[in-house]
Amino acid sequence: MYVSAALRIAILTYPGVLALDAVGPADVFAAAAQLSRGGYELLILGTGPGPFTTLSGIGIRPAATLAEDVGPIDTLLVAGSPGVPPIAGDPQVLEWLRREAPRCRRYGSVCTGAFVLGAAGLLDGKRATTHWRFARALARACPAATVEPDHIFIKDGSTYTSAGVTAGIDLALALVEEDFGRALALTIAREFVVFLKRPGGQSQFSRQLEAQFADMPAIHSLQQWVMEHLRENHSVEELARRVHMSPRNFARVFRRETGMTPARFVEAARVEAAQLLLEGSELPIQTIAARVGFENTNGLRRAFLRQRGVGPAEFRHSVNGAPTSRSQKSPGWKPGT
Repeated sequence: MYVSAALRIAILTYPGVLALDAVGPADVFAAAAQLSRGGYELLILGTGPGPFTTLSGIGIRPAATLAEDVGPIDTLLVAGSPGVPPIAGDPQVLEWLRREAPRCRRYGSVCTGAFVLGAAGLLDGKRATTHWRFARALARACPAATVEPDHIFIKDGSTYTSAGVTAGIDLALALVEEDFGRALALTIAREFVVFLKRPGGQSQFSRQLEAQFADMPAIHSLQQWVMEHLRENHSVEELARRVHMSPRNFARVFRRETGMTPARFVEAARVEAAQLLLEGSELPIQTIAARVGFENTNGLRRAFLRQRGVGPAEFRHSVNGAPTSRSQKSPGWKPGT
């Protein structure tokens, strides 16, 4: 009988899996295990004995397979692939999931791993998400689930699903925060140079995704340029000049392509950038306002109120409030320590 005081994290992998879907969360949990002094035990599961290669050609040798008795699992995650994972049609894998997932304290997926959970019936009656490009396909494949593509990850009871690829790191950090508190999760996020929490799910990417969905290449490119140069002059006249249009025609075309005015898009992009800095840094609000293109803090505050319904100071307090955790202030961590 397997006995361990650590929370056991199992990540299910298979040939052709996206490496980052598996190793991104795995590295987060490994760091948390070091910082929590054994709070986690990580187990890489394989559908077969391996070794096998990921999409990028990186080899994975699972520590165990589904045919073995690996003992109790606290958290089970299914990694994704570039499309619908091949194991979504594997009866033995699906039967294993139907049997083992309900025994776990929580289970979930990274990216298109949601298709595997869905095929096993584990998303029925649940809210779920996946990579935005496959959200409609997931909704068709899992009509009993409510698929919500505009989220980094979704928690529905003991079920967790996440968006594409790097969202697995967001999900893993959220799970660490649930288990050991914000201080530990924030320490890992800072060492990994990622945000602990992207406020509002995928809301900070909504404009970027709309830019990607745009049919007109000139507008698409302009939107990307705006988001990369927030401090520039983004008047209608200047933006029109960049795409070689008259201001009147540009404003009409932009609204047709994006569903918003140029001014509204620029403000939304600046607010989203400010939101990330408010959550992920200790920069003064005045500095943040200047960095994202507002003339002063009053301009940032007015825009934040329009876009988010609260001011920047109130928002920062809401996401950076005093942590409630099982851990105290976390020590520093570096890979290999």
